Amino acid sequence: MIINRQHWGWAAFVIVASILAVLLYLGEFHRDRVTIPLRLPESLHRDVKETGRSVGGTPLGITYGSVSAAIFVFAALYGLRRKRPTLRLGRLQTWLKGHLWLTLLTVPLILLHCGFSLGSPMTAMLVVVYAVVMISGVYGLVLQHFLPRLMKERVPLETIFEQIPHVRKQLEDLAIDLRKSLEPALVPTIAAVESLTAAGSTVTITEPATSIVVEAAPDSSIEVMKRFLDEAGFPYLSAKRGDKLLLGNQRVSDEQFRLLKVSVGADWQPKVEQLQAWCDERRQLDLQTKFQHWLHAWLLVHVPVSVLLLIFTAWHAMAALYFY
Repeated sequence: MIINRQHWGWAAFVIVASILAVLLYLGEFHRDRVTIPLRLPESLHRDVKETGRSVGGTPLGITYGSVSAAIFVFAALYGLRRKRPTLRLGRLQTWLKGHLWLTLLTVPLILLHCGFSLGSPMTAMLVVVYAVVMISGVYGLVLQHFLPRLMKERVPLETIFEQIPHVRKQLEDLAIDLRKSLEPALVPTIAAVESLTAAGSTVTITEPATSIVVEAAPDSSIEVMKRFLDEAGFPYLSAKRGDKLLLGNQRVSDEQFRLLKVSVGADWQPKVEQLQAWCDERRQLDLQTKFQHWLHAWLLVHVPVSVLLLIFTAWHAMAALYFY
């Protein structure tokens, strides 16, 4: 999600709500230090110093906690709403904005709910889980801001992510075909023997005698191409992870192909450039795959820990009702 002008209203709401929550907290629990007219009715006022209760056990503290718990549930429902984009339950973009900004609102609410104190081990554990959820969410938001732009700059030949394995297999097949084309050719008739012998080629007749294997006059360019394909080109194009191989580095790859071009004849330059284009495309596919993994890997932490947060929140609420 990209934060733009459409988010200003949500941002303003979170800021105003946070300020009001802080002022209400000061007016309720720090009346002797600050004079703020914003406070609860006297019937709902609880002096934590006199009663010995924590802030979370007071009416205001319970309100902060209940609102936060409701936002947690709404954030979880967004995951279900995203899987049903055709449902008429509000626009999906509105759900996404609410998921983002309302969960940010829980930061001051949680701090005020616990009175800036971790309290019992259960509360401390809940706060740790909550912190992991928030940090992973912010991390994912930052990635969604910068990675698509970086991907556009560094992966100009962007491919549909689901098609990447298929495209990689095509590049591997092209390298196989190129390697086969470097092997001695099969000639279907014996009529060509005289002309091939006159050209200086060695001809070996195979059984059955309907075809012959032609070994052309030695060509150093062919041997150089074979060796490069066997040692670098084909292993790179067929590897599951090409970033660890020689041609996986752009600078090294350019240098290797520069040396290859000066090692083969002029007739082979187009094939070398074609092979280099395949390797460059493979490198961009690997880079796109890496960016996509970064873009979604944070969900492997965020989603399960969010479920754990819901469980701990329900546990915390039931324990609070039992003791208070």
